[in-house]
Amino acid sequence: MLQLHTVVIDKPETTNFILGQTHFIKSVEDIHEALVGTVPGIKFGIAFCEASGKRLVRRSGTDAALIELACRNATAIGAGHCFVVFLGDGFYPVNVLNAIKAVPEVCRIFCASANPTEIVVAQTNQGRSILGVVDGFPPVGVENDEDVRWRKELLRTIGYKA
Repeated sequence: MLQLHTVVIDKPETTNFILGQTHFIKSVEDIHEALVGTVPGIKFGIAFCEASGKRLVRRSGTDAALIELACRNATAIGAGHCFVVFLGDGFYPVNVLNAIKAVPEVCRIFCASANPTEIVVAQTNQGRSILGVVDGFPPVGVENDEDVRWRKELLRTIGYKA
């Protein structure tokens, strides 16, 4: 029988995270290497839900608190082969996402966000699966010309556009 659940990502308000799916225990080390190879000095924690064998939450990272945060959230989601990466203050998904996507074992990225996030999970007799992500809140309107100017100025101010 199929049951649907939502799992609220438990994290500090400004902490960024990445949620994805991979297919092999080697992913924990490969994602770790991709992160430290892309952004020297990066602070992060990763947790991966093993789907067979010992079925443990595998973990790695450079920051003990972020590793614990990743383990707690991965356990709550409980979907086989999902992984979650929590980034330290001042580190952002935009700087590491392509490196994670390039890891051969990574199948997909569900989201990368600092927003309040809920994960929609299906549970069957066999296990759990991520069906989707509720990332933040619905829009309240369409940007006007002033909003466009603000967005473009912001991206240049923070160095993401020239």
